[in-house]
Order: sequence, then structure tokens, then C-alpha cells
Amino acid sequence: MGSWRWEYGPDEAHVIGGATPAPAAFVAEVEQRAREIVRAAEALHLDGTAYQGAGEGVQTAFVPGGMFLYLTVPRHECVDVLQVSAWPT
Repeated sequence: MGSWRWEYGPDEAHVIGGATPAPAAFVAEVEQRAREIVRAAEALHLDGTAYQGAGEGVQTAFVPGGMFLYLTVPRHECVDVLQVSAWPT
């Protein structure tokens, strides 16, 4: 255990950057929740690299200030944060 991680997919600039970057406090909430999701996935898939089942597909997580879409990939022991959406202020 311990090799699980999360990352922005395809990269941080694409997911949270752009013309109107996400507010820093919101990004911190997203990253905290992503770490929680990783801990849960690691507990569920004790040897993720040997996982043979179908994936759960893209899921939604809500955090203060918005939401994000993520994909858990057990064989790669990774949670990919695919899209973040901050609520308009």
C-alpha cells in the first residue's frame, strides 16, 4: 500500500487554469477531497495493480464552492481529476 496517488488529467493547467482560473480556496478544497478519495480507493483496492473488474466510470464530488469530476483507475492506482467547476460568485 501507499503507491496510490491523484493527479489532474490531462494536466493542472488544463483542468484548473485557462482563461478564468479556479479560485485558490476552491482548488484547495478539490485537492483535499481528492486525497480523501485516494485513501478510500486504496482501502477498497488493496492491490490495485491486480484489479480485473470493470471500473466505476466518471464520478462527481461536491466540495464547498463547486464540484469536480474524477475517475478512479485501480490498475494504475490513481485517481484522475478530470474537470473542476466552481460555482459563480
